[in-house]
Amino acid sequence: MKKQLKLRKFNSEDQERTFWSQLDLSEYFEPKNFREAVFPNLKPTTTSISLRMPNYILARLKERAHALNVPYQTLMKQYISKEVLKP
Repeated sequence: MKKQLKLRKFNSEDQERTFWSQLDLSEYFEPKNFREAVFPNLKPTTTSISLRMPNYILARLKERAHALNVPYQTLMKQYISKEVLKP
């Protein structure tokens, strides 16, 4: 570590944003000081896919989703996640 980074108390988010935008972290840290960050509670990014399935299965899925009062695509994602993420 090069020199100690001292943080002050900010009165607003704008002050903090300005502080971080003007700070050069290379004055305080060496590349070896950094490690990969993990943010497990962030909403995962999604990708649109095209899926072919028989009409009767989609109709049943929509019926079940309606009975559960959830969107059918949400229900489909829940079913797939449940099976894919099994231990």
